[in-house]
Amino acid sequence: MAMYMASNPFNHLLKPLNIDGQKYKYYDLVGLQDERYNRLPYSIRVLLEAAIRCCDNFHVKQEDVQNILAWEINQQSESGVEVPFKPSRVILQDFTGVPAIVDFAAMRDAVKKLGGNPEKINPLCPADLVIDHSVQVDFTRSGDALQKNQTLEFERNKERFVFLKWGAKAFKNTMIVPPGLGIVHQINLEFLGRVVFNTEGLLYPDSLVGADSHTTMINGLGIVGWGVGGIEAEAVMLGQAISMVLPKVVGYRLVGKVNSYVTSTDVVLTVTKHLRQVGVVGKFVEFFGPGVEELSIADRATIANMCPEYGATIGYFPVDEKSLLYLKQTGRNDKMLKYIEGYLKAVKMFRNYRNTDEDPVFSEVVELDLGSVVPCVSGPKRPHDKVPISEMKKDFLQGLTNKIGFKGYGIPHSKLDVQVPFEYDNKKFILKHGSVVIAAITSCTNTSNPSVMLGAGLLAKKAVEKGLSVLPYIKTSMSPGSGVVTYYLKESGVTKYFEKLGFDTVGYGCMTCIGNSGPLPGPVVEAIETGDIVACGILSGNRNFEGRIHPNTRANYLASPLLVVAYAIAGTVVIDFETEPIGQGSTGEDVYLKDIWPSHQEIQEVEQKFVIPAMFTEVYAKIQNGNEKWNALQAPDGLLYPWDEKSTYIKSPPFFNDMTKDLPSIRGIENGHVLLLLGDSVTTDHISPAGSISRSSPAARYLSERGITPREFNSYGARRGNDAVMARGTFANIRLVNKLIGKAGPKTIHHPSQEQMDVFDAAEKYLSENIPLIIIAGKDYGSGSSRDWAAKGPYLLGVRAVIAESFERIHRSNLVGMGIIPLQFVPGENAETLGLTGKETYFISLPDNVRAGQTIPVNIKDGRSFNVIVRFDTEVELTYFHHGGILHYMVRKMLENNEL
Repeated sequence: MAMYMASNPFNHLLKPLNIDGQKYKYYDLVGLQDERYNRLPYSIRVLLEAAIRCCDNFHVKQEDVQNILAWEINQQSESGVEVPFKPSRVILQDFTGVPAIVDFAAMRDAVKKLGGNPEKINPLCPADLVIDHSVQVDFTRSGDALQKNQTLEFERNKERFVFLKWGAKAFKNTMIVPPGLGIVHQINLEFLGRVVFNTEGLLYPDSLVGADSHTTMINGLGIVGWGVGGIEAEAVMLGQAISMVLPKVVGYRLVGKVNSYVTSTDVVLTVTKHLRQVGVVGKFVEFFGPGVEELSIADRATIANMCPEYGATIGYFPVDEKSLLYLKQTGRNDKMLKYIEGYLKAVKMFRNYRNTDEDPVFSEVVELDLGSVVPCVSGPKRPHDKVPISEMKKDFLQGLTNKIGFKGYGIPHSKLDVQVPFEYDNKKFILKHGSVVIAAITSCTNTSNPSVMLGAGLLAKKAVEKGLSVLPYIKTSMSPGSGVVTYYLKESGVTKYFEKLGFDTVGYGCMTCIGNSGPLPGPVVEAIETGDIVACGILSGNRNFEGRIHPNTRANYLASPLLVVAYAIAGTVVIDFETEPIGQGSTGEDVYLKDIWPSHQEIQEVEQKFVIPAMFTEVYAKIQNGNEKWNALQAPDGLLYPWDEKSTYIKSPPFFNDMTKDLPSIRGIENGHVLLLLGDSVTTDHISPAGSISRSSPAARYLSERGITPREFNSYGARRGNDAVMARGTFANIRLVNKLIGKAGPKTIHHPSQEQMDVFDAAEKYLSENIPLIIIAGKDYGSGSSRDWAAKGPYLLGVRAVIAESFERIHRSNLVGMGIIPLQFVPGENAETLGLTGKETYFISLPDNVRAGQTIPVNIKDGRSFNVIVRFDTEVELTYFHHGGILHYMVRKMLENNEL
């Protein structure tokens, strides 16, 4: 896919490049001799290079190259200029990788049925799949927690792992990273990221898409990449270009230096809030200015990781000298470093952040003085709601009585001082509003950053030496992003202090950040429910949407690993660290946070001494070797997967059951009913939760009917290879608020019978009645993780259209990929202004020549009507819709071209 083609009209730019005695080739973008190139943002230069290298006047045309080159003018176009992009690779984690391999296996079956050659269904674009799933943490504060959890992980997920091992053999150009090594994004940063590809001597920029929204973490290393839906990632793997509107690029200028007590987490939470206010949805953000040099690559990656939370497509840091130093530190070889530097300098993609002459033209520029950043957390329900630590106590207490919302719980004044006594481990405790019950150092956001991990370790050391401890009922855990973290924490001597405070390493994966914290102690849950307590989770993650972290923690705050430890010691968020002690020392004296907070100099000295290249080399050597449990798995052979009809993990999806070679006709919606009437900020966690399966849910009933005990239910994330479970888990989040019901819970109304029932049961009844379904929602529908099942699930429920005030970028494309029509209210209108109750019957007619962005009427049976915008944003998306989805398009296209 990456190699140049004889038919490429830009082959005259293919030039030799000698680097340290080695001969390479590259497309010489400077050889365009076009002054516009020197003004392009560095991220746009990557798009341009890909278009030139992949130009075949079919997938990528000469006019596409010219459109990108003319970015400065075209980015101002109101209608948008559509361009193709062929990334260098695709990255998946097993939550998205399993469905991708399942779909590929099902596509092979469909192709065989249609008379084609199933062997041709193979990734053309290199695919790295990281098994970073972690089981629920059932064992904490014990030295063998890691071993127990990993054993449990293999017991619960053996079938999925065997399936992936089959996929590694059955599909070419696919690399599988075995379980137990870390989180996909951290492994991508520390090991998989190439920065510059070297394919048979041809050099070109590393670029990628990933089936997880936090793929953007790799932007911190100077690699253009972003999250797409799993459905779109599969199309890219099959050689399809991504069709995108040429984005605006916001220049984010950093100046100054961070103050003492400020961590990279504080910087990223500040940037997240700032960019949310600026408004960068659908845009690229590119960082520049002298302040960038003050940030390590890990700091930059932390900021880039949170890109989905501030809404941009990417948060990009062009490659500079620090990037090369990081590559060396993480064990990349000298030959690689030399061709990376040589190539990037040859095509003017290497930055000196202090040289303003290298600053490109941006759509707009915003600025942050790093010296203005203060210690902070974010929450209690959204990652962009920053709270300075100095205001944390006041902010939380105010939220208790605020009306229910992102900053409110609606607690009556009479219940503000409620205290619930309980007994745990033969000791008596009291739970109040603000009590911390979960404290987790977790996810790729911070665990890839040695400065905050070692900082937390040094804080733990000072705390233990002062005689401080953590209350035993608080569920503390540590799940590093890679084995390298464990290595340097141990070598620096801080591991034992973490463990004394209860932060044992319990596994390598997202864990608490994705909702896999495991159950809280029974007495704690009982106390929370008895007193209607607003209990708190503190985690070093990147998401804290309501219902995501744990059903019993209504307030969840994102924080640096240092503050996770601090709040765990305090046992409450209702504390002013400036004026109140964090606890009492072994001699009874008051100890304040400032007494145990490590200085920047202390942290830097430990990092320089203990974070060394040999650690990375040793840890990542295991990728090729696997581990004993992985190596012992016996996977089936063969081109087609031998589906087991009794399996509750891996099932052939029904997406291709009725597929024909011929293009289906466009169907409108007749007699459509509203399945759900939703408000603002409905996330993919609300639509398709990845956490535990409730015992009272339709999915639980399905599993129980097949002899699966509640202890074996596992999570929705683990069962993403089974459409029957995932359809039943769609809209199963207990925090989902359906206005047809008026309270939280996965329920809806079946309008013909006026019966209240589970969402899945209602949808199944509608399907039996041949009634198409519609979802009506508010702003930012589908925000959060780029979860393909948030589109696949509604499709299986019979949802044909979603009408919303606005859509999250990835989720909208996922809806298109599944053939669901995304419709947007015209500006100034929504369900409330139009008086829509969700009880109406809808008629939506799509013209045969429907256009991207066209305005069409929605008619209601009572005679009313209103206009909506058809959110097919590109001609390619229209083509996908005509075919019934991306995957159907890919199969038919290959059959047409005799590729199968």
